[in-house]
This record gives sequence, C-alpha cells and structure tokens, in this order.
Amino acid sequence: MPKTPLRAALAVLLTLTALSTPSAYADDPAPVAVTVNARAALAAVPETGLGTNHAIWDSNLGTDATADLLKDAGMKLLRYPGGSYSDIYHWADHTAPGGYVAPDTDFDTFMRGVRRTGAQPMVTANYGTGTAEEAAAWVRHANVTKGYGVKYWEIGNENYGNGHYGAAWEADDHADKSPNEYARHVVAYADAMKAVDPTIKIGAVLTTPANWPDAIVAEGDSGTWNKVVLSAAGSKIDFVILHWYPGALDRTGHVPDMIQLTRDQIARYAGPGSERIGIAMTEFNTGSSSNGTNTQPGALAAADAYATLLANGVFTVDWWNVHNGIGAVTEVEGHTDYGDFGLLSSGGCTSDGSVCEPPLNTPFAPYYALQMMSKFARPGDRFVRAATDQPKVTAHAARRPNGDLAVMLINTSSDTSYPAAIGYSGFTPASGAPTVLTHTNGAQSITTSTTGSATAQTLPPLSLTTIVLRPTTQQAGRPGAPGQPTATGVTDTSATITWPAAAPGSRPIAKYEVHRQNGAVTEQLGETAGTSLTVHNLEPGTRYTLNVIARDSGGTQSWPSPPVTFTTGTPATSSCSVRLTVQSDWASGYVGAIDITNNGAPVNGWTLTFGWPRTWQSLGSGWSAVWTQEGSQVKAVNEPGNGALATGASTTIGFVGNYTGPNVLPSVFTLNGTVCTTR
Repeated sequence: MPKTPLRAALAVLLTLTALSTPSAYADDPAPVAVTVNARAALAAVPETGLGTNHAIWDSNLGTDATADLLKDAGMKLLRYPGGSYSDIYHWADHTAPGGYVAPDTDFDTFMRGVRRTGAQPMVTANYGTGTAEEAAAWVRHANVTKGYGVKYWEIGNENYGNGHYGAAWEADDHADKSPNEYARHVVAYADAMKAVDPTIKIGAVLTTPANWPDAIVAEGDSGTWNKVVLSAAGSKIDFVILHWYPGALDRTGHVPDMIQLTRDQIARYAGPGSERIGIAMTEFNTGSSSNGTNTQPGALAAADAYATLLANGVFTVDWWNVHNGIGAVTEVEGHTDYGDFGLLSSGGCTSDGSVCEPPLNTPFAPYYALQMMSKFARPGDRFVRAATDQPKVTAHAARRPNGDLAVMLINTSSDTSYPAAIGYSGFTPASGAPTVLTHTNGAQSITTSTTGSATAQTLPPLSLTTIVLRPTTQQAGRPGAPGQPTATGVTDTSATITWPAAAPGSRPIAKYEVHRQNGAVTEQLGETAGTSLTVHNLEPGTRYTLNVIARDSGGTQSWPSPPVTFTTGTPATSSCSVRLTVQSDWASGYVGAIDITNNGAPVNGWTLTFGWPRTWQSLGSGWSAVWTQEGSQVKAVNEPGNGALATGASTTIGFVGNYTGPNVLPSVFTLNGTVCTTR
C-alpha cells in the first residue's frame, strides 16, 4: 500500500525523535518499477495464437455449451482428435482401437463446435497406425467434400515416444521407429495430402529443446531426432510442432532460448527457404500438479507462458485440455486443486467418491488466464518489451493498430499486494484513469474498472491485471513502420541491417534509427537517411535483437519495425582457434571436447576461459586440464604435460556440462586473454 503524506510525515518524525519502536508501515513493499518500451517491438499477435486441445474421449466435445465457453475465452484454434489418441484414431469409421471413443465426438461434430466457437481447426493425422492414403482421404472429406477449409495438419503426435529412445507411450506399428522412418513418411503424407489440397500446411513433430529426448542420438541414427527429421523432410513441411510441460511454474525464462534454438535448427537443417517454417506449441500445460494445475498459481504461469511464447513468434499455443478429469486432490493457496489439466470441470469424482469437482463446465482458473490473454493481446496487435525489477511480478505489453497500449501485470506473490510504478518509452499515455481488468485468487470472473492511473496501479496477491491505455497524441500523419529487417555480413563485431522503406505520413521521412533491445531498454546503434546501415562495436558471440524506427521531417517517430535477431561470431583470424564438439548428450548434460590450436607464437603455459551463456548451466567435471568455475566463468589451465603449444600445435581437453534449461553452447573462448576464432 503506498504511503500517504501523513504516514510519510509520521515516519520522518519517528526517525528524528529516535524512537525505538518500528513503524507500523516499515514492511510496506516498495513500489515495483515496471518498464514498458513501445520502441522494442516483438512478434505480432497471430490469429491462431490462443488454442486448446479437444479429445475424442471427451463426451462434451462439440457441445454448444462447451463451444460457447471457449468462444467467451477467446479461443482461436482447436486441436483434434486428442494427443496420443491421434496415432490410434481412424477418422472414417470414428474408431480408436485400444482406446475409448465417446459418442458424438466424430470429426464433423468437432467442426460444428469449431465454427460455433469461431476458431480454426488443427487436425493431427494418424502416423502411428495410419497411412498417407488415410490422411489424404481425410483432407478430401474436410476440404473438398465438406468445404471446411482445414488449414493446419500435423503428422502424428509425440512420435519420438515410440520406444526408439527407450520410453514407449505413442502407438507406432512401423517396424523401423527411427526419426529417419518418421521423416520418410512425413514426405509421403505431405505429398499425398497436398495433392488433394495444395493450400494446406503440414507440420512435423520435433523434440523441445532441453526436454527429453532432445539432443539424444540413438544407436544407428545419423543425428538427433530434430536433425534427422528436418534434414530429410524440411522441404515438405510448413511448420514444426513442440510440446511443453515444464513441471514447474517458473520456467518462462526458458522460452526465448527454446524458440531460438528451434529456429537455429530449422535454419541449419531444413534447407533453402526454411524461413517459411513456423513453430506451433500444440500441447502446453504447466504440468505441475503439486503447485496447482487448475488453481491460481497455475493460471498465472499459464498467462506468463502464453504471452512469452507468442511474443517470441510461436503461431499457436494450445492448452491441454478442454476437459481432462480429476486427479490428485490438494489444497493450493486456499482453494481445492483437483489435479485436473482441463480448462473446464469434467464434473467427476475421485474413485472413492470422497471428492467431486464442481459441476460440469465450471471454468477453472487457467480458463480465466486465457480469457485475460484474449483481452490483453488481440490478433493484429504487436507485443512490445516490458519488464519489472521485482521477481514476483512479471510484465507483458502489446500495442494495438489504433495506437492503444495494453499492459498485463502478473503478481505471483501469495501474500503481498504490490504497488506498481509504470514508466513508458516510445509511448505517452493520455491522462485519466485507464480501463483495468483484474482476476484474483478464487475469482469466478474478470472484473473491469477504471482505477489508478497509467503510471500507478496496485496489484493484489496472486493476480492478473491488464490496463488498456489511450495515447496522448493522435496517430494520424505518423509514418508507417519500416518493414521486416534482415541482417547480413554478420562478423564478430559488426552486421549490416537492411529494411524495406516505411510509408511516409503527413511529412517526408527524414531518417531511420536502428535500436537494439537490451531487456526492456533500447540502445540506438546508429541512424541513416537510407534503408541500410552497418552497425559496429558489437560483442562477439552475442545474440542481438534490433528494430528500425522511421522519423519524419517534423521529428515524429513511426512505430518500430518487426524485430530481427542474429548472433555475432568470433574473429575471422586470431592467434588461437577453438572447436567445441558435443560427444554425447542425455538431455540434461553432455560431454564436450574442446580442440585448442595455437596459430601464433609458441606458447609455454596456457589458460582457456569461457562463460556459460545461461544461469542454468554449470561445470560437472573436466579432464586434460585443471578446471574451475567461479560464477558463470569457467577456467581450464594446462596440466604439466600439455602446456607447451608450438605454432600450429593443438591439444584437446574435455568436460561434462550440466543444464536444466535450453542448452545454448558457449561460443566465445579466450586463450591467455586473446579471443580465439571458434570453428
């Protein structure tokens, strides 16, 4: 609670008189500093961003009541026929041998619900026990016979879970269960299905970075699942499929690297034109029954994850599931958590009948989180950077085409109501109280009010708060945003940024500015009257995200361009060179070999240093050198037998690296203080 002038005066008086009794307000939390930067644009909000899974074992699939609730939540994509059931489901006779199929859950019923919801469908074709011909017939029924216009088609579900890596939960009748066999069939499915309707989009299953069995190379394979699938089928697919059940409520910080590593793999392995390939998160849930799957902590984590995934360019995030059923029952933050991974109650009871869920279709807390997402970030909006200085409070922001700005604040504290002091860059809010949307712990709806101001809000414990702001200036006459920039000629210290020209507003465009995103703060790297600029003084081995802004002859700025992201390299020539090779990986750690080559004068004694790119990485052990780690910095000092390196000589050292999140490999190494060329 903010201090009033009277309280502040009292606090000063108590201090001046040196009273020993502490102030009653000494524990009031300091205001959370929220920074919103409208100059730092991220991804646009996609039409299909908010999604959920529908399953054929759910007897309420496609009912009007369910469809209307999903519409009210703003769902824009519905996935069918339901996870691993996809690989046993035969659409033509609506059967799933070995599984339960509820009445009135066939494909046409699903599509009726999709249309009532106002969403798009995502259909998973049966890879495990089906054929390309069966999938092509499904496309014909959907888009030729019925005219449904189903755009997105996945080939299989979690097909890496077919036993090839040891664990088997996904049906797979193919004798060969390797990623190469899956990729071969993806090509056959894509050819057969696009022969029926060339406009459809085909998706292939990938492993999610740092989630099993990502990075594992099975016996007989030429690489990881992702490398093999993308290399063999990349030219035939339009999007890739990730699933993520983080199992904890504090893993959103993994998302930028998770998505960037996936993009890097697509670019490296999928061949020419791979930039067309999108990323879909077709199953997501917090996966944290101990912390609450259907109570407020899980809901807050869901809103944070959806916003972060979409801001990083994922074109759909699909909750698991609409209805799922009762699980382990616990008490979480004063409310019963039914261990239910659904958005809506199934109305069921535990096996002994001692605990029952609320009535059928009662929304759980994550339902309101996704409903809040639909009010915060609407299709056509663009995410912009936002951050706070309080770990318990997360901020997201989105700019609307009419110039309005929405800010979503998530307070994960169980017992603290935080005052928030909100500052803006590149946006000036109009005066007056903004529209404020709030969802609190245990609430059965989102409330709307006009409270606080654009710069000051109070965030209740365990709450979602969205404020919608009008700009103080008119948008008419403003220059248009520059087009999508590209980065070329990237070296260790420079890159050339090129972009399509912005459309002028009421005055001619005078110049363009190139801004680097540094958290929620931007740093201008240069400006030019043209549409290309080479930026210098960059750091080696560093990921950069830049935006371009146009400024007209009267000084009015445009909205920023879409972002461009690139990573600088290391010096083209150096007195030393290093090659890091991953020898083996088990999805939580790896064996790395570092080849060190001396390209300069003879060396008698050496020290190699590098830094872990992420806080969730650490040194396990090492050999052929004396290894130490201090903070994030790792040092390897020669042993007595390998300290002398003549010109052109090499030595190899090794280590075990541990990780609990996306494994961004170290890329900048120094030998005796000199930055080496990384090969």
